[in-house]
Amino acid sequence: MKSADKHSKIIHAATKVFAKKGFFNARISDIAKEAKVADGTIYLYFNNKLDILISVFEEEIGTLIEQVSKALAIETDPRKQLEIFATKHLTMMKKNKNLAEVIQIELRQSAKLIKEYRNNKFSEYIDIVSTIIKQGQAQNIYRADIKPGIAKRAFFGALDEISRVWSISLETEYSVDEIISQIMAIFLSGMLVSTAIQTE
Repeated sequence: MKSADKHSKIIHAATKVFAKKGFFNARISDIAKEAKVADGTIYLYFNNKLDILISVFEEEIGTLIEQVSKALAIETDPRKQLEIFATKHLTMMKKNKNLAEVIQIELRQSAKLIKEYRNNKFSEYIDIVSTIIKQGQAQNIYRADIKPGIAKRAFFGALDEISRVWSISLETEYSVDEIISQIMAIFLSGMLVSTAIQTE
């Protein structure tokens, strides 16, 4: 097995183990067993368990950043851009419930450790939302009094809560399209300037 493949295999195994046991309860041996590698092999790629968690965030969120950025590059309407972000995020979280759970639980429990360790991709990821809002303000589509730093957290928080519900139960009475429609209606009604609403 190639080195890159083994690294990826460990990352996926760690995501599953962290989701099931939590970061603090998970052991290197658990990750090795899930990845079907020797315990010592883990240390050929990672310094310790925290290094693995950081890598999960950086690589998995990095993949999301690439996907979202690629989709946004061909859309100029800030309203559609927010919808694209929401759709990509929820689709990925529903597809990868282990990752969703790791983001929801470990990002909160281990936030201080992660911050002290080194910068991570998560801030870069949600900053995409504030960038979209700033672009919308420059185009007089989003209200100038909206603070992008607050709005991005409120918007992501709504998506995160939906993902939390999905991770608790595999069943949901709403489709992704219905959820996106509702979230966009709620947020756009509060962020759009009146002229932007009239042009819809």
